[in-house]
Amino acid sequence: MTISCIGSGNMGTALMAGAANAGSVDIGFTDVDKSKANAAAASLKGRVFASNTEALQRGDFVFLAVKPQVLSAVLQEIAPAVKERLFKNTERPLTLVSMAPGWSIGKIQGVLDVKAPVVRIMPNTPSLISRGVIVMAPSEEVSPEVIMDLEKILSGAGFVDHLEEKYLDAVTGLSGSGPAYVYMFIEALSDGGVLSGLPRDKALRYAAQTVMGAAAMVLETGKHPGELKDMVASPGGTTIAGISALENGSFRATAMNAVEAAWRRARELG
Repeated sequence: MTISCIGSGNMGTALMAGAANAGSVDIGFTDVDKSKANAAAASLKGRVFASNTEALQRGDFVFLAVKPQVLSAVLQEIAPAVKERLFKNTERPLTLVSMAPGWSIGKIQGVLDVKAPVVRIMPNTPSLISRGVIVMAPSEEVSPEVIMDLEKILSGAGFVDHLEEKYLDAVTGLSGSGPAYVYMFIEALSDGGVLSGLPRDKALRYAAQTVMGAAAMVLETGKHPGELKDMVASPGGTTIAGISALENGSFRATAMNAVEAAWRRARELG
């Protein structure tokens, strides 16, 4: 199986690394920055294609790992090769995999001017260490067998789930953008530790480990976060005092607003 990745940024390279971990695949990159493509290919013992068109011609799965602002130009460039593959080379199925926020399957097919098999995915940056969340939504042209192959490819980068496409912008606001919010929270916890007298390196380690452990508790116990919170917050104790301070700062409402703002921006990009 050959996987082409148009774009060699952090996310595209992370998913290709996951694909390499998941099975025997031939991986190739293209990028306007040739040095980045060369570096990504070298790290995974892959190849560099001469052009986006060559990447399209050779790939069974072609990942569109470019920013939404340039996706239209890339689609217009590869459209003739897509049509040729679909109409003249049917023995080798082609599937396009887009991770561009806001770009619907219908819009991608519209720019291509053909009902190509397209899978929209929304990964997040922990895919770089194989702990990502990758949510996928296929077009009706994608066969169940191809979906299974793609899920295997993506599973090397983290947890893979399926949702209807209409939810993908909300996924972008939550798990796509969410790591940035968590990093800010870890930084803030660490700063609070330093304010209370802890050494910086200790405070950061304790904050990060606390967030990781708390997340594992949610996933492994299956209990609601509110129930787990109440297990920590004893009457008149230190934790409930801290929770009160967070609520005075509209902590939960602010987090909700952040997800909603990212969701709205994803819709605007489309």
